[in-house]
Amino acid sequence: MDLFSPRHLLIILLICLVVFGTKKLKTIGADLGGAFRGFKNAMNEAQKEPEAEPAAAPAASVDAARIAPAPVAEAGVKTAEKTTHG
Repeated sequence: MDLFSPRHLLIILLICLVVFGTKKLKTIGADLGGAFRGFKNAMNEAQKEPEAEPAAAPAASVDAARIAPAPVAEAGVKTAEKTTHG
């Protein structure tokens, strides 16, 4: 007793026809086929295009204004602390 014997598949198909109707099943099939085609095309395009590694930026082109050193407290100097008056 197979779970997916031809008899069982035919019964499932008939139930789907009764529940959804032929027009709805036709549009579902067309949408599903379009989705598979789109996925297949995307996979083929991904295989055709070699992955380009990003080029490393030369050290001279780094903008010094963007990279600012973190503030460092000098030895023996207290940093300002927030105080709340309650």
